[in-house]
Amino acid sequence: MTIKILGLAALFALAGCMAEQEGLEPPKAPGDVIRFTAGRCFGACPTYTVQVSPDGSGLLTPERYTSVPGPTRFTVTRVQYRKLVAALAPHRPAAGTTQTIAHGKNCERFATDMPSYSVEWTRPGQATTRLDYQSGCMDPQYGKLRVAIASVPKILDVQHMLNPKAVAP
Repeated sequence: MTIKILGLAALFALAGCMAEQEGLEPPKAPGDVIRFTAGRCFGACPTYTVQVSPDGSGLLTPERYTSVPGPTRFTVTRVQYRKLVAALAPHRPAAGTTQTIAHGKNCERFATDMPSYSVEWTRPGQATTRLDYQSGCMDPQYGKLRVAIASVPKILDVQHMLNPKAVAP
């Protein structure tokens, strides 16, 4: 009986540690927590969420086709954070709103089977700002947005976490 109780206590303690790993602490520095999600495609696209805060905290949560087995913390320099903010700034919707760029909504030229992306900017006490983009949208006016989205893993230096071939057998 005592062994069962100790076993259950250990499981609950482990679950508590895992729950803590799920998100970032509230930032101590002023600025937005940026959450970038790469969605699924009809192939082997990395599917993951990256969160970064202005104080240098980062968390990559993998879903599929990545080289990390679970939530992985990393550090973001001030320069990296500023580059990320600058790369995404021209595409950020008005504060507290959501903008969706999708086939049939505001996109004419569309390629199927491509991943979707979501970027959220949050700050304590303010409404979340969100951009949802179906990357199959090939309209010319979204060319710079495609480049900005493609640059996120490089800016944050997390490419090695996204390459499933980097996993040792």
